[in-house]
Amino acid sequence: MNIIRFEDLVAQGQAAGKRVFIRADLNVPLDDAGNITEDTRVRASVPAIELALKANAAVMVTSHLGRPTEGEFKPEDSLAPVAKRLGELLGREVKLVSNWVDGVDVAPGQVVLLENCRLNKGEKKNNEELSKKLAALCDIFVHDAFGTAHRAEATTYGIAQFARVASAGPLLAAEIDAINKALEAPKRPLIAIVAGSKVSTKLTILESLSKNVDGLIVGGGIANTFMLAAGLKIGKSLAEPDLVGAAKAVIDAMKARGAEVPIPEDVVVAKTFAADAPATVKAATEVADDDMILDIGPKTAAKLAAQLKAAGTVVWNGPVGVFEFAAFEQGTKAIAQAIAESSAFSIAGGGDTLAAIAKYGIEKDVGYISTGGGAFLEVLEGKTLPAFEILTKRAAA
Repeated sequence: MNIIRFEDLVAQGQAAGKRVFIRADLNVPLDDAGNITEDTRVRASVPAIELALKANAAVMVTSHLGRPTEGEFKPEDSLAPVAKRLGELLGREVKLVSNWVDGVDVAPGQVVLLENCRLNKGEKKNNEELSKKLAALCDIFVHDAFGTAHRAEATTYGIAQFARVASAGPLLAAEIDAINKALEAPKRPLIAIVAGSKVSTKLTILESLSKNVDGLIVGGGIANTFMLAAGLKIGKSLAEPDLVGAAKAVIDAMKARGAEVPIPEDVVVAKTFAADAPATVKAATEVADDDMILDIGPKTAAKLAAQLKAAGTVVWNGPVGVFEFAAFEQGTKAIAQAIAESSAFSIAGGGDTLAAIAKYGIEKDVGYISTGGGAFLEVLEGKTLPAFEILTKRAAA
């Protein structure tokens, strides 16, 4: 994927003294008092800003926060807490600017934070007039918000269309590189883990991956539906019986390519969905009518772990059991540890996946952790993200 990288522009001296507009992802959680409760995204935005300041650029940064109504400012929608935290991280005051669409007063070597971009009328619908106004504010546009890369909005797409130069910031460029390494030119065998409660929410991902991967590990409620497709009983476990046909089609598509969807040999069951429910390991053929499958069993976990350790590339989206409950976490723990110990390049994404990575302390052992959420899932579906499309188009112009 050919894109203009902001790092290259800085290295070539092309950003010196220029007006640089950075679209960051500063959509952080706030408590009722308006304090940031988790600042990972703010910290992740710092390298792009520091790159621009190092070039003595006049730096404008913006982001969305929450779900504001366009044109209606409410105090809880303000980026003020972000401006404060950003100032602490950069070691300088970061002024928050409101009503900025028609012009921003910022000098070379300064950085300002532009108030919540989703307050601007036309932002979400990628209004052309708004996009052209945004593009006129800068010499260089920097997209550094992978979490919004699947949305064609004025600050993520329209501005890139009309800005003099449209580039990818270090965060977005790293996502593009990791995705290319994992999906476009992977080292084989390529193993994907797709887990979650419902096949319906990830069916297009399963179908897309089934054409490319060498092994497709399914977990959670998705695995239960695949167990039904394999003719196994699942008791009162969460599943989607109406999608058994779709699951069979994925199994058959994989089989036709000499690849497989491993069906659990053993499972961990309980009679109720509760943290203190007694857990029992059973063969997958012995699940009772009143059993609820809440994790894969030790034999299955060991088999999958061996497969992951022998992989060339691993894509991980979703825990394979109810890992929040200690009695039903062993499957996910085994998967996490196998990925950590594997020499494969691994890319992981999705909220629950990130929670599992944090729980088992394997952050440094995963090749790339995607913070993109919906954008990461759309990449797995085989979709071309709007941000990638416009940046590629602009690089080729």
